[in-house]
Amino acid sequence: MKKPIVAIVYDFDKTLCKEDMQNYSFIPALGMTPSEFWNEVSIFSDKTNVERILSYMYMMVDLAKKKGIKLTKEYLKSLGKDIKFFSGVSTWFKRINEYGASMGVNVEHYLVSSGTKEIIDGCAIANEFKAIYGCEFLFDENNEPVWPKLTINYTAKTQFIYRITKGVLDITDDNNVNKRIENKRVPYQNIVYLGDGMTDIPCMALVKESGGKSIAVYTPDSKDKARALYDENRVNFICRADYSSNSQLEKVLKLIINSVAISTELLTFENKLTEN
Repeated sequence: MKKPIVAIVYDFDKTLCKEDMQNYSFIPALGMTPSEFWNEVSIFSDKTNVERILSYMYMMVDLAKKKGIKLTKEYLKSLGKDIKFFSGVSTWFKRINEYGASMGVNVEHYLVSSGTKEIIDGCAIANEFKAIYGCEFLFDENNEPVWPKLTINYTAKTQFIYRITKGVLDITDDNNVNKRIENKRVPYQNIVYLGDGMTDIPCMALVKESGGKSIAVYTPDSKDKARALYDENRVNFICRADYSSNSQLEKVLKLIINSVAISTELLTFENKLTEN
């Protein structure tokens, strides 16, 4: 029997890193504070009725042009190196992978973010993910952004849960992702979703209601928000955003991996009894 797969799906901003990814280098390069930039995004969105994710992408292009910054793919990727992660993130993936292997479970990591994929691609942990989904720009022959290639708002995130369960990771493959598949590559009960708050609720609810596990991570300033998600039955667990060895979050993930390993072993035993 094939080893079971546990797929851990992460939000990015304020889940793995401490702030919105644009706050670290991009916004300071504009000569603005994060609050000034995001306020401009809100003003533009309210004035034009453009959806907020599209609004921030437009404002990135518009303000960079006004500042004389060439917003190439390479420039955006270079910004990723300045992202600061929560404690333990740099070694988290190796530790969880090794624990999964010790339990006979393959662990896969996926990132689904409403942030800028080009920035994420340049961060220190980008190579830890089997797939990264984020908002992307389409670049012209001069390597300048001319159109959104992909936008992911909070409800659109849920489509990637379906893709992961079915193993259809190519975003241009709509036929296979819509096909009915009885034996999914990653069953819903083997999905774990990690997010930090309100914008993750659609994914949290989908995973939890489908038999998987949803976890809200929090900082001291956001614990009440996470607690509210638990009280409203949106998530299975709340944990401090600490990815260090022996942290509460690591202990919860290990227990989830244990449960998948045990369930698989029980199913194998049950099938053998049935065959006899």
